[in-house]
Parts: sequence; structure tokens; C-alpha cells
Amino acid sequence: MIQFDIITIFPDIFDSYFKESFLKKAQDKKLIKIKIHDLRKWAKDSHRTVDDKPFGGGFGMVMKVEPIFKAAKELRKKDSKVILFSPRGKKFNQKQASDFSKIKHIIMVCGRYEGIDERVAKKIADFNLSIGDYVLMGGEIPAMTIIETVTRLIPKALGKEGFLKERVVKKGFIEQEQYTRPEVFEPKKGEKWKVPKVLLSGDHKKIQDWHKKHSKIVEN
Repeated sequence: MIQFDIITIFPDIFDSYFKESFLKKAQDKKLIKIKIHDLRKWAKDSHRTVDDKPFGGGFGMVMKVEPIFKAAKELRKKDSKVILFSPRGKKFNQKQASDFSKIKHIIMVCGRYEGIDERVAKKIADFNLSIGDYVLMGGEIPAMTIIETVTRLIPKALGKEGFLKERVVKKGFIEQEQYTRPEVFEPKKGEKWKVPKVLLSGDHKKIQDWHKKHSKIVEN
């Protein structure tokens, strides 16, 4: 079982996402365990302050190192890995997801405001990751992305025997074009969107060749 601990100042954001689809089933099967933690729990003052003005001036507020340090220290186990999300982090990819699926305990720090004290990245986090070349308001969506991407690689998480064996190759993960009924869809009068004839032919060799031609490997 993989345990995910998420540190955030908006714990309610995750409520519905982790209670639906295969992520819920994976939790029910005890393949994964997800715990959400409010960072303010580790703030030392009565106002539960987790941010402050940046040294040297600038816009916005910066999340403080101390409550994050305390949270990570309390949650960390012998084999834990801590992930910090940052636009400046290494780009997350399929190989990273595969590597993470072999880790038993992952702690994720979700930033907010203008950013996080750099000492978190340098002294606390094992991985500084980005999920794309753009800036989000926080790390909550990246945390969801990591959990979904990693969980789908766990055997039996998707409930489809042979799915991973069929779709995972040495270079990465195979994504291919897919079609279903109706065979012809008419979005408006005189216009028809048709399913490729080869997929309706029943010729398994030709269908297999077509899928290979119209597949893309998401490289590691």
C-alpha cells in the first residue's frame, strides 16, 4: 500500500476528488491511503499564521519554513519522500510516476500565495516538481495529478487485468486513438463523422496494425 500525505491550507479542496472513480476504489481495496493535513495545525501563534512578507520586498506573501518543517518532521517515516510543487521544479513525467509507484510513503507540500520559503526546497523536499510550463495558484491540483498518475500504475487499481501490460512499454506509456458507437455521427445536417472502416472490418491483424500506426508513446 502507498500512503499519500498532503500538506495544504485548503484541505476541503480534495473532498470530492478522492471520493470518486478508481481512486475511491483503490482506497477501499487498501491499495492506497490518502491523508489530508491542514498546515495551520503546525503554526505556533494563536492566529495560526503560515505566511509572512518576503525579505527584500516584493508583492504577495511567502509561506513560512517553520510550520512546514514541523509538519514534515511529524509525518515523515524512515522510507518517506517529500515532494514540493514549484514552477521551477523538474518536469513530472511518466517515468517519475513509475518510480513513485514503488515508494511506500509520499508527503506532498502544497504551496500558496507568492511562494514558499526557499529553505523548504533546499532542506526539506526530496523532489521539487512541476506538472507543466505554467503557474497555478497552489499545489493542490499537482497533488491530485501525482496521486492519480501513480495510483493507475498499481496492479488491480484499475480493475482491468492486463491493462498495464498492454499499455506500458520500455520507452513509456502507449496512448492510441479510440472510437465507439455510433458508427456515424451527424453534428449537423449534411455533415458526417465516421469511424475508420478498418475498425469495423473484423480483421484483427489489420485492426492491430491500424492501432500501432495511430498510437503515440508518452515517453518517460
